[in-house]
Amino acid sequence: MTPLFYDRFDTPIGLLTVAADAAGLRHILFAENRHDAKGRERWRHDPDAVAEPRRQLLEYLHGQRRGFDLALAPVGTAFQLQVWHALADIPFGGTWSYRQLAQRIGRPSATRAVGAANGRNPLPIVLPCHRVIGNDGSLTGFGGGLPTKAALLRLEGALPAAPTLFG
Repeated sequence: MTPLFYDRFDTPIGLLTVAADAAGLRHILFAENRHDAKGRERWRHDPDAVAEPRRQLLEYLHGQRRGFDLALAPVGTAFQLQVWHALADIPFGGTWSYRQLAQRIGRPSATRAVGAANGRNPLPIVLPCHRVIGNDGSLTGFGGGLPTKAALLRLEGALPAAPTLFG
């Protein structure tokens, strides 16, 4: 097995870890994740090997980038890959419901399965699962936590700014 190269770095939404190999970016992890990456024993710390994903993520999180130009190599089932691929079609600043995502992949009755696949997305932010919301417009589960999901949607203008003490 070839190693994955990773780096961990501070961002405006907290600590992120990115991991990649020759095929492309494999993982983006938050400080706390609902589902952790497997096979970490083969990960090797090498900031230079993941410099481009780190740079693009930081540009995005500082409001200087709206999309990503990275080789992606997520690993999942055929269904998961189909869902993750569709996430890339959700425009910056937009949101889709789980129902809309299920319809987009031609599986309108698979809303729950789409939600489960969305929750296993190994490349959040780049494959923007944070843009998927409940059918009623509510913020629903997110591997990085709902405050992080809200922060990402605010960054993109999809949610109003957080209220301050004085309105």
